[in-house]
Amino acid sequence: MPNPLRLGIAGLGTVGVGVIRILENHAALIAARSGQPIEITAVSARSKAKDRGVDLAGYAWEDDPVALAKRGDIDVFVELMGGEDGPAKASVEAAIVAGKHVVTANKAMLAIHGQAMAEAAESSDVALKFEAAVAGGIPVIKSLTEGLAGNKITRVMGVMNGTCNYILTRMENEGVPYEQVFADAKALGYLEADPNLDVGGIDAGHKLALLSSIAFGTKVNFAGVELEGIQRISITDIEQASDMGFRIKLLGVAQLTGRGLEQRMQPCLVPKNSPFGQLENATNMVLLEGDAVGQIVLRGAGAGEGPTASAVMSDVIDIARGFRLSTFGQPAIGLKNIQAAQVSAAAAFYLRLMLKDAPGVLHKITGALADAGVSIDRMRQYSHADTAAPVLMVTHKTTRAELDHALAGIISTGVTLQDPVAIRIEDV
Repeated sequence: MPNPLRLGIAGLGTVGVGVIRILENHAALIAARSGQPIEITAVSARSKAKDRGVDLAGYAWEDDPVALAKRGDIDVFVELMGGEDGPAKASVEAAIVAGKHVVTANKAMLAIHGQAMAEAAESSDVALKFEAAVAGGIPVIKSLTEGLAGNKITRVMGVMNGTCNYILTRMENEGVPYEQVFADAKALGYLEADPNLDVGGIDAGHKLALLSSIAFGTKVNFAGVELEGIQRISITDIEQASDMGFRIKLLGVAQLTGRGLEQRMQPCLVPKNSPFGQLENATNMVLLEGDAVGQIVLRGAGAGEGPTASAVMSDVIDIARGFRLSTFGQPAIGLKNIQAAQVSAAAAFYLRLMLKDAPGVLHKITGALADAGVSIDRMRQYSHADTAAPVLMVTHKTTRAELDHALAGIISTGVTLQDPVAIRIEDV
């Protein structure tokens, strides 16, 4: 029988424990599929004494993940600690220098340091794999690098943060405000330690940047992702979207144009009957467009012990099989350095305005829109009992630059009581 492939796992949270359980439950099946046994040699975490519900007695323990990465009795370093810098980055870099293959679920680290790490791994002839970093159990990295390798990818779209989708779904289904659902999500442990990583779109933006690099053969450029979170979405927005046949989703879109690489992660209105419109709770979905294959849709659990550990193990099994592929689907040194570009495609927009209740206010608003070349498709004004008048509008198709000009003009009139909310209506 071949010698086993030996793993060192740094990080024994939900995903790390999930990897241990998969190996315990399916050791024979995995060995048959990979062509050699796979076993855990050593582990590392913050606390050795913590009860994690799995037996760690058979594994060597390292307090320092960098020491784990350098051990002579591991072949693959599995990084599941998280964090773009600190121990995660130091230990991955140490593993590469030591000639170890690396499997990671760390999208933040790769979105910031992925280019340098990929070049180092390829120079050292070791694998750096990250299926678990994007969309949990959905095999979207494999789909892009393998299944669609013969396609020119034209667009990538995705709902890739389960927490945001959970919040928006509950707001719609139960009619409860954002603040209450946010508090519930925090109590349930759905939010990152810094909640803005989730609700601010940063976590999903990291994932989009990684997919863009693979799809378009470009260097990872997270700084070029236009980010807007869901914090300003209200029950009114959700109810009005529903009345018009739409739902609100935090949607990522990336495409390569003649002006550069467009990447945006922002709330959008999508048709209820579209694949994204039918997405519920914490489920993720990625839509890929290729010139030969057309559109394909991948849907599944975007987080959690089982799905994410499943993705980790798919990478480990690839290494056991001897399958080698460049980190981003082609040699990192040849990835293009493409400038970021703002979205130029025209779209309709939903606008929510809170205006002073005074004569001539609507005239000023429509005038500011007209001056920017933005026309109104429909408008609704709600009854009110105080001095604030809520007004909702849907524009005809316009560019974001024209809309921003219009919004600046609206604010300059002095009749708004809060900043306008603008949400793109996406054709999907």
